[in-house]
Amino acid sequence: MGKFGFVIQARIGSSRLPSKILLPFFEGKSIFDLLIEKLQSNFSLPIILATSQNKENDILEQIASKKGILIYRGSENNVLGRFIFAANEFNIKKIIRICSDNPFLDVAELKTLIHFSENSDFDYVSFIVDKIPSIKTHFGFWTEFVTFQALEKVDSFTSLPLYHEHVTNFIYENPNLFNVHFLEPNKKIFGRKDIRMTLDTEQDFNLLSEIYYKLSNENCDFGIDEILDFLDNNSDYKKQMINQINNNVK
Repeated sequence: MGKFGFVIQARIGSSRLPSKILLPFFEGKSIFDLLIEKLQSNFSLPIILATSQNKENDILEQIASKKGILIYRGSENNVLGRFIFAANEFNIKKIIRICSDNPFLDVAELKTLIHFSENSDFDYVSFIVDKIPSIKTHFGFWTEFVTFQALEKVDSFTSLPLYHEHVTNFIYENPNLFNVHFLEPNKKIFGRKDIRMTLDTEQDFNLLSEIYYKLSNENCDFGIDEILDFLDNNSDYKKQMINQINNNVK
């Protein structure tokens, strides 16, 4: 039986904010640094960086190597293929897919996902908020579980670029073909249309960096509860988030 492990999807190229995951975000550390630290300090699972062969991503390989995580480099645009080859190389059969631009990944929810997925036979498990898969929301709190076998199945079923760029879309869009399960997240998040903790733009970066700094001064182990309480007490941040939500449709 193959192993359980994290696969971090990361590359330098970004149309809206190039190198966003390497810019100084908190106390001189980048989002990439903080993400790896969070995974290493809370879990004992293997961590793989899955990046592309483009030379600009050499810096990611250097950072990952210094932090002692595994590295696979593959296609720039065929991210599905990159995941399949990365998982195959390191014999990871049960994958937690991590997007590298979510600095507010909630550890408690991630532990729930891992515990549930370890003891299930589902092809795909993630969270759902107001009937929307969490990966398609602006929250940025969650990851996804997917099996290596399911990714291979996607690869054999479709050659459409959309489904090779967005690794898991085909799976949850075709629940008749896959064994899909959605978990209920922290109940405080339901009905919230004013929260955006995912990072795409320079405005996102500046806002979230400021929030991260203020939250860290209060509690270095903050999660969804602390974030929502903080934002509800700081309406100006929420106004900025709503503007970004309206300007960046998922």
